[in-house]
Amino acid sequence: MANPIAFKLQVSDPHQELERRLAAAPREHAEALLVAWDLLQTAHDKGVLDLAQGLIGGRDKIATELAAAGNKPESVRAIRNAIALAKILASVDPAMLDQLAKAVDGATRQQAAEQKPPSLWQIFKRVASEDGRRGLSFVTAILTGLGKSTKR
Repeated sequence: MANPIAFKLQVSDPHQELERRLAAAPREHAEALLVAWDLLQTAHDKGVLDLAQGLIGGRDKIATELAAAGNKPESVRAIRNAIALAKILASVDPAMLDQLAKAVDGATRQQAAEQKPPSLWQIFKRVASEDGRRGLSFVTAILTGLGKSTKR
């Protein structure tokens, strides 16, 4: 009959393993440690650490003030309005918004280049052009939607 093999579990001290890893860390992570020290020094030089310390030290006062401000009806409305504006902005095609920015820039440059204001006839010709009518159609569509939304 076979003899059983005696098995003894080696008990390892977790503190010794942590100390071994800590002793090896400067060699294994030297570059990362240098970057971290540089980041810490820059944060100290710029006052970021002082700001963080102040925020942590005054967290109870800051939380109380934020809660009081957030509990007001105008704060709730402001948050709801910000969400609604974000939805509006998200619904706009970025290419269209880019074209609008270019059009505003072009109109601003044209306005700055004019020596005197255009005559009523020149303004009418702009409005009567195909692009002018397209722009008026867009603006009136927005105004119509705005008018519908104000009905009670």
